[in-house]
Amino acid sequence: MAVVAAAERLLSEGEGGAMDSARLSPPPQLPQSNTLVGLPIVAIEGILGFLSYDETSQLRLVCKRMDLVCQRMLNQGFLKVERYHNLCQKQVKAQLPRRESERRNHSLARHADILAAVETRLSLLNMTFMKYVDSNLCCFIPGKVIDEIYRVLRYVNSTKAPQRAHEVLQELRDISSMAMEYFDEKIVPILKRKLPGSDVSGRLIAAAPVPGPSAALTTMQLFSKQNPSRQEVTKLQQQVKTNGAGVTVLRREISELRTKVQEQQKQLQDQDQKLLEQTQIIGEQNARLAELERKLREVMESAVGNSSGSAPSEETPRKRKKAVESIGALRKSKRLRNNK
Repeated sequence: MAVVAAAERLLSEGEGGAMDSARLSPPPQLPQSNTLVGLPIVAIEGILGFLSYDETSQLRLVCKRMDLVCQRMLNQGFLKVERYHNLCQKQVKAQLPRRESERRNHSLARHADILAAVETRLSLLNMTFMKYVDSNLCCFIPGKVIDEIYRVLRYVNSTKAPQRAHEVLQELRDISSMAMEYFDEKIVPILKRKLPGSDVSGRLIAAAPVPGPSAALTTMQLFSKQNPSRQEVTKLQQQVKTNGAGVTVLRREISELRTKVQEQQKQLQDQDQKLLEQTQIIGEQNARLAELERKLREVMESAVGNSSGSAPSEETPRKRKKAVESIGALRKSKRLRNNK
């Protein structure tokens, strides 16, 4: 209100009216285009940019146009402080060692603890307010929370040896918790009536529960848990992080199993190729053995025919020796074939 009054006073002085005459006569009614609210939105945002977000949230009471401009600035302010926090956290993590044991004794350990606590607080605020902000039902109402987050982040960036996290974040936790509790208790019931599909949810609440194995947790009990406590939200976040880590481990194991399966398939293909080659070699050896057996039978028949004659010839010992060698080769080949 003080800024609006000062701007209107400056505009009225710029019109050339004297201070003495202004005291004696009532101030003239200025047209809407000459007031602060009549300026373009970009100009109004530039002027309000010199104020804190807490003061900007209080200026919503001026008029509807100022309310719209302030809502837009508050929403943008929350998104900007989230980006600023991500930038600060990225810079600190880049300077920290990768080992967890070395991080505890590092000079930036307290910086990392404070930024992690601020991240948790931003997540809670996001879950509390941004659902209704995205539905255009309200804006990010607590501007003082944005100012306090900026104060903590600037303190972390400008201080080499900050205090402990609970000392730095005490004010932020207090005002953010009060803001979220008030929003859940006083404002959310009003906004839920404006949500699309609220009639459907009312019919679901009034309907009788369907009997089944989960009849202990009825629809009425599910819809009654509209305002979870901070501990439940924190527990859910921890469960989400744990599930995410478990999913990452399972994906890694699945990729390793796929690699092993591919290697085993390749080994099976190589073994099939070797088995085919061995089968061909065995076929060739069987054909050779059959040929040797045929020759052996011929030699045996010729030896028997010669021995039945009256006068043994000089070639008989030589033929017998050849027959003995053939029999030895045949036995050796059979033994090799049985071993294979």
